[in-house]
Amino acid sequence: MSRRNVVYFYEPEVGNFHYGVGHPMKPHRIAVTHSLVLNYDLHKKMKIYRPYRATPQDMCRFHSEDYIDFLRYVSPSLQGLNYKQLTHFNVGEDCPVFEGLFDFCSMYTGASLEGAVRLNRRHCDIAINWSGGLHHAHKSEASGFCYVNDIVIAILELLKYHPRVLYIDIDIHHGDGVQEAFYLCDRVMTVSLHKYGNNFFPNTGHMYELGGEIGKYFSVNVPFREGIDDASYASVFKPVIEAVMSHFRPSAIVLQCGADSLACDRLGCFNLSIDGHGECVEFVKKFNVPTLVLGGGGYTLRNVARCWTYETSLLVDEKISNELPYEPYMEYFGPDFTLRPEVPTRANEISNANPKAYLDTIVKFTLDNLKMIDFAPSVQMMDVPEDFLNLDKLDHAEESDPDMRETKAELDERVEQENEFFDGDKDNDAADETPQA
Repeated sequence: MSRRNVVYFYEPEVGNFHYGVGHPMKPHRIAVTHSLVLNYDLHKKMKIYRPYRATPQDMCRFHSEDYIDFLRYVSPSLQGLNYKQLTHFNVGEDCPVFEGLFDFCSMYTGASLEGAVRLNRRHCDIAINWSGGLHHAHKSEASGFCYVNDIVIAILELLKYHPRVLYIDIDIHHGDGVQEAFYLCDRVMTVSLHKYGNNFFPNTGHMYELGGEIGKYFSVNVPFREGIDDASYASVFKPVIEAVMSHFRPSAIVLQCGADSLACDRLGCFNLSIDGHGECVEFVKKFNVPTLVLGGGGYTLRNVARCWTYETSLLVDEKISNELPYEPYMEYFGPDFTLRPEVPTRANEISNANPKAYLDTIVKFTLDNLKMIDFAPSVQMMDVPEDFLNLDKLDHAEESDPDMRETKAELDERVEQENEFFDGDKDNDAADETPQA
């Protein structure tokens, strides 16, 4: 199989944002991931772009105008004056107001949107945006550390050219915002594999959530219990995705690679290794369908960076050493300094609560439902709406060469908060109270 044409989006400023002391979501993880990508020389195997920044109009393709206006104008100094709006839009502890909030949303959303446009225009086979994948945001409210649902906006763009789009979510949390957006639609199939039960956020994603009206059977949910390991996960993921591809026959895929499904994640309870997580990415890639690859959750910073770097190497078909190259964040990865460490065996390790009989039941239930789809839905051909982005203008914009390593000026501008990395199991500051999403 020939090497795939891969584009990769990175905005140097995206890692400078800070949700606040004690908050487990760390945008800094994107800067650490990018540093590893550069130092493994993976940038030489793909085209790197500094992405487009999404406008309020782009965001309002899915979100309500009053909600986006609120995100544009709210700031830490003004939030006390907007208590009713904060409550109305579910902004507060889990989804705090921080400096530059709208700019942050604009950066990660614009990268996903540009990725969709480049896939539509066949400028690439795979587009990667590790800053995206914020799957919990709803039409008129924030949720689960997510403000703007870049995934929904990107899928809407893909639907201009593609009759059927498949969304696959391997984050430990259910992709509720994306499922909700397309619950009544038969042109988008959403497949989410996640922890379900015991009030685990967001408390949705039962396997009986199948979609509604013409979208019935186009929502696929795989509810795992805690402690699932690589072999158990693959025993469900592979037959389900194989069947989905056969019955739905998508012409584009959006893959959300939330790394909180890894073992030892601060907010997670699965036992996946980086190899096991990457095996899902490699399995999807083998179908050779245009794919937008996004980040998502992941709250043990060093493991998130390891995982997404390894998966970048898989997407560009490049074998890389398990021994980390020397790079600016080297101290984060001690004491082993490896890319794919073994899942540690600890006295308090979460045991696998997913017996084979339970997993077999999920697979059978899912495959039986997919058989209810008589044929892959199509759409009447018509004039394709104009692209939201003018790629010719973007490609000819005067800026520094995006394929080059970051300049000294860019590195000097990077902000690294004092509490972004702390050694130990929590990999974060030692705050007693942390949001649970």
